[in-house]
Formats: sequence, C-alpha cells, structure tokens
Amino acid sequence: MAVILGLESSCDETAAALVTGDRRILAHKLAGQEERHRPYGGVVPEIAARAHAEKMTPLVEAVFAEAGCSLSDVDAIAATAGPGLIGGVMVGLVTGKALSLASGKPLIAVNHLEGHALSPRLVDENLDFPYLLLLVSGGHCQILRVNGVGRYERLATTIDDAAGEAFDKTAKLLGLGFPGGPAVEKAARDGDSAAVPLPRPLAGSKEPHFSFAGLKSAVLRASDSGNYSAQDIAASFQQAVVDCLRDRLEFALKNTERLPALVVAGGVAANGAVRAMLEEVAAARDMRFVAPPLWLCTDNAAMIGWAGAERFALGMTDPLDIAARPRWPLDETAAPARGAGVKA
Repeated sequence: MAVILGLESSCDETAAALVTGDRRILAHKLAGQEERHRPYGGVVPEIAARAHAEKMTPLVEAVFAEAGCSLSDVDAIAATAGPGLIGGVMVGLVTGKALSLASGKPLIAVNHLEGHALSPRLVDENLDFPYLLLLVSGGHCQILRVNGVGRYERLATTIDDAAGEAFDKTAKLLGLGFPGGPAVEKAARDGDSAAVPLPRPLAGSKEPHFSFAGLKSAVLRASDSGNYSAQDIAASFQQAVVDCLRDRLEFALKNTERLPALVVAGGVAANGAVRAMLEEVAAARDMRFVAPPLWLCTDNAAMIGWAGAERFALGMTDPLDIAARPRWPLDETAAPARGAGVKA
C-alpha cells in the first residue's frame, strides 16, 4: 500500500503527514502561527512565509520519527502547490521538490482545494463519487459537483468575499480575537441571533453565487452604532451567514440532478451552526450528510497526503518545474463569475 508524505503551507498552518492509500494516518504534525498574527488581527503573509520556512523541516523530521520510517519508505511526496499565500505555498512546494529530487520519489502538486474536497473520503470509505460539495473556508466559498479525482464542476462561487473571511473580519471589528471563526461562534452562544437586522446578500437571487462583502459592511455599521452588544452582533452575523449558505445551497440543489451525498469541507465546516443547517438540508432531501472530523476541516497535511494518495493511485504525478499558484480554481472550465476579485 502506497505511503505518501503530505506537506501543507498555504496560509498560516505548517503541517506534514504520512498517509497511506488504505486511509491510515501514520503520523501528523502541525505548527500554528496564532501568536505571531494575533497582534495584527489577521494573517500577515510575510510573517507566515518566514514561519513556514522555520517549521517545515522539523515537522517532516518529526513525522518520520513518529511513524518509525524514513524518506526511503515513502512512495511519493505530495505538497500544496496553490492556491494560497504565495510565499507560504512556495516553502512547502520547494521542500517537496527537494525531497523528491533527493529521493527519486515522484512529486505530486496538490491543489489545496482538492485536499479539502477529498478529505471526507479519507475518513469515510463509503463516500463514492459523485457527490455535492459545499467548500467553505477563509478564502473560498463554492458549491461543486465532485465527479472524481481532478474532475470538478463548479456550480457556485463567491463574487467578492468568502464566508470564512467574513467571520475573521467580524471578529476583528468586534474585538473578539484571532482566529476569528471560533471567536465569533463562541460569542454568538451568548447573543440573540434576531437582535441585529443584517442583510442576506443574494438570497432569493436567480444568480447562483455567494456574496458576503455587504454583510461585513452591515456588521461594521451595527458595531459603530453602539446600539448592540458584541454578542448580539456575533449571533446575528452567524445566523445571516447560515441563512445565506442555506439559500444558495437549496438553489443549487433545485438546479442540478440529485446526488446521493451532501458533503461539507473547509474551515467554516467546523462551525456548529453551519453543520446543523447542512444536516437539516440533507435530511429534507434524503441525502447522506458527510463532514470530516473538526480537525480535518481546518488546514492540515493529512488531507494533502490523502489527495496525493488518490492522485498517485491514478498515475497522476508532476514534473519538478511545476510552479506555485496563488490562484488555482478546481474547475478551470467554469465561466467567470462577476465581481472584482472574485475567487474562482
């Protein structure tokens, strides 16, 4: 059974893992950067890249030590090649290239989004293609039909900001701390989700896409007004995001053929209110609901190793001159969505 070394460094998590083709995680190590970025209320790309350069080699050494094996026991090296903060992506990809060159083992350049998209299959051997995927993270918010490894049909994307980015900006506006997603969810538990009148951008629209920029602006106005507590704003914001996700997902379900499973992946998939809504949507349509465990929702190297294992099994490897990509859509044939700075 193939053993794949996975490397992840697309944002602010440095990670390495050893994963097998039969869904075993032999070792996984992750180094966060929260303390370095907390004073700024968000991820600073230059700081992130330097931290990746410091941490990647020790993490690789640590996973080999934990698994009791060495580079010679690996069948391929899978590294995130994009999308993400380009400085960080380059650290992981160059490390993967160096290990590939030194060992003679194949390199697999993994799309970070494909890592998320395939991650539920790492823990659920009964999840077969095709399935409907809600990919919701700090940088992306998309609905995709997952037809197979490397075969994705984009049904919707964000025309401006992603849901995870909106969570982070809301946390910063309210002074809730970093990382923003968990901070907003925690504050929302003590708030009234109906207290603050916030918009649901594109809800009810015949356009399939998402939009969260206007919601962020409304949160800013509510915060500046002084009329609401941080907890009420957080709860109302979270409910608005849930409502937007539900509306756009139900639109997609009405306009595509029925699939057996509804799958969620990405960092926002760790949010309890989002998961509860998705379970309701799936149950109402007699679909299986599949979500990775919480630790596998956020950025990690196990999902990169697993995506590498899926690609390796199909003979998909890459040359050493493959370039890092700050943007890399899963469906490169999808028609452009409107909006400046749209996340394809």
